[in-house]
Amino acid sequence: MKTKDLASHYGLNKEKFESFLSRSNYKSQINDGFLGMTIDDGANVSAIVRDFKTYEDDLAAKATRMTQEKANEEARLIKAANDKKAALASILITSGFNFDGYTITKYSGYISGDDAISVDRGMVIFGSGINIKDKLMESLVVIRRNALAELKEAAYALGCNAVIGVDFDYLTMDPQTANFNGGTIYQPYVFGVTANGNAVIIVKNE
Repeated sequence: MKTKDLASHYGLNKEKFESFLSRSNYKSQINDGFLGMTIDDGANVSAIVRDFKTYEDDLAAKATRMTQEKANEEARLIKAANDKKAALASILITSGFNFDGYTITKYSGYISGDDAISVDRGMVIFGSGINIKDKLMESLVVIRRNALAELKEAAYALGCNAVIGVDFDYLTMDPQTANFNGGTIYQPYVFGVTANGNAVIIVKNE
């Protein structure tokens, strides 16, 4: 019996059915010739079809499980990211060494967060340069914010919910210069900032 006729009779997918046969315990009862795949006349067709449908059901169940597991993992990662975001947002920071209404229950040590940015100064011709004051002030706001974000990340990694004694250290690297077509080209300024503090665990007073 031709497999294509059998597949048509039972409403099976011919390609999947033949793939199953070629890898199953029934492969000794099939012939794959020039005119297509056939099953020996003495073969138990009902059992073959039943086993194929069971095989297809198992594949579908496995695919469903994998889809559900993937969805569960994605949901877990999203929840973990949201929990971390909420935890970071709740971390308290102070330049002092205590919080009103809270008791420090654990000191986890010194931590820091860093960031840096380069600011172009441009070309100086005939003694006139580019005023970088506004750009510098904007940059300082950004890198301080980023340094504090890294500081919170460091506190979170230690299982802490607050940082005390926070201060900033600043680094400025003056640009080197080069001559170009009668003018002076200044390489970018590099401004860096480090936020320092001590990671602690605080508990709200009763």
